[in-house]
Amino acid sequence: MSDYTDRILGKIHELELELEAEFAKKRAGFRYGLERGRVLFDQEVIRRHHELRKALIPYLLSARFWVVVTAPVIYSLIVAFVVLDLWVSLYQAICFRVYGIPQVRRRDYLVFDRKSLAYLNAMEKLNCAYCSYANGVIAYVREVAARTEQYWCPIKQARRVIGTHARYAGFSEYGDAEHYRERLRALREDLKDEAGPEEASGGQAEDVSSGES
Repeated sequence: MSDYTDRILGKIHELELELEAEFAKKRAGFRYGLERGRVLFDQEVIRRHHELRKALIPYLLSARFWVVVTAPVIYSLIVAFVVLDLWVSLYQAICFRVYGIPQVRRRDYLVFDRKSLAYLNAMEKLNCAYCSYANGVIAYVREVAARTEQYWCPIKQARRVIGTHARYAGFSEYGDAEHYRERLRALREDLKDEAGPEEASGGQAEDVSSGES
């Protein structure tokens, strides 16, 4: 990448840190903290949350007809998400080890903090858990796919792609035949450098993909 591109990426990273700091300020205003992964609210805050919780039966009875009718369609997608989750986990457990690609830590992407919110009733917590799982699986699978793309075909598209993953910016430019093989090797080495000691020492198959002579 050019120095100018590196500077832009650096600014993006700085803005992300600034945004996270701003989120942290807002979180502090709601009087909770984290202790060994658990969310802890002040007792006064918990009491107020209980007061604001809508009882389950009135909540269910207030649901619109079409919300009830479409609910089974929404929840039926859990089958697809579970199959995707299991299949991709199996894929990276086998294939990433073979090629020396560090595996994505699934637990970093599936977070279920909303169960600690006392102002949500049981149905709302179930809905939140469903959304957390679905979006977590998508983010997890995307990172697995991003590492796969970085290893096998790290080339930018000719047309603009909406919502590219974080690794995309470092890919080889479209049409840059002169530097593609060199960039491919560098990006593969970058991937292997991300591995921990256990992953780095794992068995790796002979690279049969590059077709280089």
